[in-house]
Order: sequence, then C-alpha cells, then structure tokens
Amino acid sequence: MPVRQRLQYYRRVFRAYFGPGESQLTFWHDVPKLNPNASLYALGEYYMLFSEKAAYAGPHDISGIPLLDYHGEIGLQHNPIAIAQWGLGNYNLFCRTGAAQHERKLIAASDWLCKHLEQNSSGVWVWNHSFDWEYRTPLRAPWYSGLAQGQGISLLLRAHHLTRENRYQQAAERAFQSFSKSMKDGGVLFEDQDGDVWFEEYIVSPPTHILNGFLWAAWGVWDYFLATQDSAAEELFARACETLRKNLPRYDLGFWSLYEQSGTRIPMVASPFYHRLHIVQLEVMVRMTGDPLFEQYADRWTGYSLSRKNRTRALCYKSAFKLCYY
Repeated sequence: MPVRQRLQYYRRVFRAYFGPGESQLTFWHDVPKLNPNASLYALGEYYMLFSEKAAYAGPHDISGIPLLDYHGEIGLQHNPIAIAQWGLGNYNLFCRTGAAQHERKLIAASDWLCKHLEQNSSGVWVWNHSFDWEYRTPLRAPWYSGLAQGQGISLLLRAHHLTRENRYQQAAERAFQSFSKSMKDGGVLFEDQDGDVWFEEYIVSPPTHILNGFLWAAWGVWDYFLATQDSAAEELFARACETLRKNLPRYDLGFWSLYEQSGTRIPMVASPFYHRLHIVQLEVMVRMTGDPLFEQYADRWTGYSLSRKNRTRALCYKSAFKLCYY
C-alpha cells in the first residue's frame, strides 16, 4: 500500500477507535451472541442475536436506513452487510415482541436490499459496495461480497416468510445465483485444488478464505434450502461443512484463531472481537450439524481467550501484520 494511503488508513482506524462520535466500527464491534431461540430447521429467528445492531444509534438516511461513518474521503456510506444485519436483528426482536417499530425496520432493510440488487459485469445479481476499500488487494467500487450475498438472502427469505410478498423471495433467488458461479464468472464461489468449496467475503486473487465471512455466507445457503427445499443448496451447504471440517486446523495457531488464510509470512491473527465471533459461529454450527469437531474447536478457542498470555501474543501478531501489510 502506498505511504499516503497507509497514513489515511491509520488515521481512519484511530478516529474510529478513539475519536468522538460514531464510526463504522461502532456498528461492527458489538458483542457476538448466539441466539438460543433460533430455529435451525425452519425459517425463524436468525442464528445470532444482533440486538445491538438492531438498536444502532448512528447516522441514518432520510428513509431510516443505517449509514456507516468511514470518515475521511469515504465518509457516510450504505453498507449492504450492515443493512442486512440491522434487518435481521430487528426481525429477531419483532418475533419476540411483535413491536411495530421492529417490523418497520426489517421491512425497510428488505426493501433497500430489493431496490439495490443489481447485475455485475458478468450479469450476476449482487449487492455492491459503492466505495473503495483498502484490503491487501484494494477493492475498487463497485465491489461485492459473499458475506453480503448470504446475509441479504437470510433477511429477504424471512421477510417473505413474514409478509408472503413474492418480491422478497424473487430477489433472494436472484442473489442465490452468485453461489453457483465461480469468482471468475462473477460469483462468490471458489473451489480449491482439493475440491473444497469456499464462499469468499472479498473477491480477490488469490482468495483469502476469511473465516467469519465464509460461515455467515454458508448460513445464507442453508436458509435458502430451508425456504425452497432446493437440493442444490442442500448439497452446497454440505460441501461447505466439509470444507470447514477439513480446514479448521489451518485457522488454529495453538494459542489463537486466524482471521483468514492470508498467505503472508506473518499470519493475520483474529482480533479479540473476531476471535469471539469465530467461537459463536462454531457454536451455531454445532447446533446446525451436531458435529463434535466444531464443538471441540469452539471449546479450544474459548480456552485460548481466557489466557492473558495468549491475548497479549495475539495482539503482538496482529500489530505486526498491520504494520507490514496495511
């Protein structure tokens, strides 16, 4: 990354963590929590609570849709992932309370997703981000994400289940096409040399296999199967579970979890937030599949987080990675 862009990145992160007011990190860094009321075999409450996201107090547009403040040249932006999570959090609360305010918000989020689903250059229907983002390979607008595809589908299918308005399911069906297309063909799917399938959060080459994005995307595939009984979706989810079984050891450093498979000399260690998110996501996968391997890693990674030595070591790795690669 050029020096000027790196300085802009650090200023943005410093303002987000230490500056006054809301930032985009305010939205993302809630406390990850499993939803004990989630239905695993029929569309119901979502698998994580997202209650803090549902109550997001940061800026909104004139239609009441959340805007995230990235500061600097990026400024206020719609983020389709954030909008889907805001909607899912409000869906959970509506299921519990029946409150009209939560219904209005989940419908507003679903309507935004319907309106902003568009075809990319390969003709695949995606939710684009309309701002540049500095990843290891810079993402230039418009860019799309397997994470956005999965969580957008999860919300739209629940909106259809609630309202029976066909436009929500039709949009979800269009978005699901991205999971049947490879990255080179405009989709979010990558099949590695071992035949394992990955859903990529960031569409970069070589792919980085971000763990949290892969799992959230996979839940969208599972929700699509629950809603449609599409055997192709069921098979795709089963293949994703097998990918996770085979590759979880690659995310285990022996003291902490990895955020991604960066392919860099210094690995990209998960932040404390993402480490906790990985644990919660694996706990959800245990409930979905009953697989004892997922429970084993959830317990192991929980144990890592209880050690101050491990937390300090992870922070050192994370800082070194940021200095070298971002």
